[in-house]
Amino acid sequence: MPLIADYKKTQAKEKPTIVAFLCNWCSYAGADAAGTSRFKQPPDVRIIRVPCSGRLDWLIIAKTFKEGADGVLVSGCHPGDCHYTEGNYYARRKLEALKRYLPLFGIEEGRFEYTWVSASEGKRWADVVTEFTEQIHKLGVRKAG
Repeated sequence: MPLIADYKKTQAKEKPTIVAFLCNWCSYAGADAAGTSRFKQPPDVRIIRVPCSGRLDWLIIAKTFKEGADGVLVSGCHPGDCHYTEGNYYARRKLEALKRYLPLFGIEEGRFEYTWVSASEGKRWADVVTEFTEQIHKLGVRKAG
C-alpha cells in the first residue's frame, strides 16, 4: 500500500512552486509593508526570512531547486544600506556567480533572480514579486530529473 508521501511524489504539479529568500532587515520588512498597505501581490510565493542576503549559501538555493522549486527569488538591502555593512556586496558576488552556473545544472535562465528592496519599498516589492511570479508561470513547472 503506497504512502501518502509516495502518492504526492507521483502526482504532477499544476502550479509552479516559487520560493523567496528575504533579508530580515529590508526586504522582509518591505514585503510586510506591501501587505499592510494592501498592495496586490501573488499568493503563491513561499517566503523564507534570512538574517542577511550575504549569509545565504548558494548550496541552499541549489537544494531548493533540487527539492522541486520552479523559481527562486533572493532579495536583500540596497548596496550601501546593509544592516551588516557589506553583506549585500558578498551576496551580489555569490548570486551573480550562481546565476551563471545554474544552466549547467539544468536550471533554465529566468528561474532565478536576485534584487534589492528596502523596508520602505512595499510597492516595489509587490511589483518585483508579481513580475517574477508571472515569469515563472510562463516558464511553467520544471520537469523532474
